[in-house]
Amino acid sequence: MELKFTVAGRMAKPVDDVFEAVVDPDRLSRFFTTGGAKGRLEAGAEVTWDFHDFPGAFPVLVQEVIPNEKIVLQWEASTDPSTWTTITMTFQPLEGGRTLVRISEYGWPETEAGLKASFGNCEGWTGMLCAMKAWLEHGINLRDGFYK
Repeated sequence: MELKFTVAGRMAKPVDDVFEAVVDPDRLSRFFTTGGAKGRLEAGAEVTWDFHDFPGAFPVLVQEVIPNEKIVLQWEASTDPSTWTTITMTFQPLEGGRTLVRISEYGWPETEAGLKASFGNCEGWTGMLCAMKAWLEHGINLRDGFYK
């Protein structure tokens, strides 16, 4: 059984605002990467993301970026440094200036540790969508102090 998931959320903001909140490291650091993000998400780039709940900067490889439509990333699976998972984010404009964001991830080893890691990342991406919504729509950082 392949370990994979998709989470989704709707933002009451236009697609270009939502997309930019993810690709711009300064904006991403305001609601998601609690330890900071370094590097803009551009195809072929290697950026770093740091989280207070998982200290230490993570390298993130940017595979593909289609402005206002899709971002494809890869990062090391927490269970096995030789295994990388693939994350795909899609951005779909909706009526009324809203945006649907979908985040999918796959690639963990089919082990008990891989299953546990996939559940953890599913939780993390769900939290990211909630934090993004609160920050974009209300200027509130849900993650501030949550993990310290």
